[in-house]
Amino acid sequence: MLHLPARTALRTARRAVASAPLRTLFGSAPSPSPQAPSSSSSSTNTISPDEIAHFSKLSAHWWDPTGEFALLHRMNPARIQFMRETLLRERELEGARWLEGKDVLDVGCGGGIFAEAISRLGATTLAIDASPANITVAQTHASLDPSFTVASSPIPPRATATPSASSTVGKNALEYRHCAAEDLVQEGKQFDIVCAMEVIEHVEDPRGFLDCLCELTKPGAPLLLSTISRTPLASFLTLTMAEDVLRLVTPGTHTYSKFIKPEELQAYFEEKGWTHMERRGCIYDPIKGGWRLLGMGEWGGMGELVNYFFSARKPLA
Repeated sequence: MLHLPARTALRTARRAVASAPLRTLFGSAPSPSPQAPSSSSSSTNTISPDEIAHFSKLSAHWWDPTGEFALLHRMNPARIQFMRETLLRERELEGARWLEGKDVLDVGCGGGIFAEAISRLGATTLAIDASPANITVAQTHASLDPSFTVASSPIPPRATATPSASSTVGKNALEYRHCAAEDLVQEGKQFDIVCAMEVIEHVEDPRGFLDCLCELTKPGAPLLLSTISRTPLASFLTLTMAEDVLRLVTPGTHTYSKFIKPEELQAYFEEKGWTHMERRGCIYDPIKGGWRLLGMGEWGGMGELVNYFFSARKPLA
């Protein structure tokens, strides 16, 4: 039987109390936060200032593969696998640069772990984050790799010099912006693929956040998400073990009441008439030190009790 230190047990108990009542996608949305980037340009604000402050403090550790974000580094292959297998159902993906010709949006990019990976696969990538510290780290890291053509756009956008064709041949197009998804909606942007990996559990208004992502997705295009389910097992593994006991993640990084069940995501997209919905669990193998993406329905849904991926396709009309 696991015996927690007194302070850890007390902190865990306080979290359980603080998480009630539980929030769902269809619950009432909280009042907008006044501290989002370029908040004057959008009527909806899903950003949590507390979450942004938390991740800004940790921004220096994004590219330490053994540090604060080690689990995300290890999850990145599963993210790419999920994206590839989702797209494979629609068309053949050949060669190393199977995202060539696709405009991809990475929302809540953090230090750029996922954004760099998809850019290397040929995607023209726009990666955004509400933390300026995260964007600085992401830009700095990508600039050290000569294979990237790194652009940055302030809010509001201003005219910038366009690199010559000869300077960008054979390079990976990657742009970072310090902004919210709402800002891109206001600009009328839409993308071939929209991704939000491990983000929705950190926003203030999950339904409003999804509304923005839907607006940013082209008709007929896929939206890809990954997050954590709101279950007792997820609370134990993510909060008690990963944060409080093993300290793999800084305590306070996750809030149980912000976790979203896959059934809630599916109900949201069914309500909007989206198709090709897929839910797949992702489990961590401590022996191999990596994540394994489960097949659809593998383990009878038990694999979706903690970390999972979700995808859906926007209707053409």
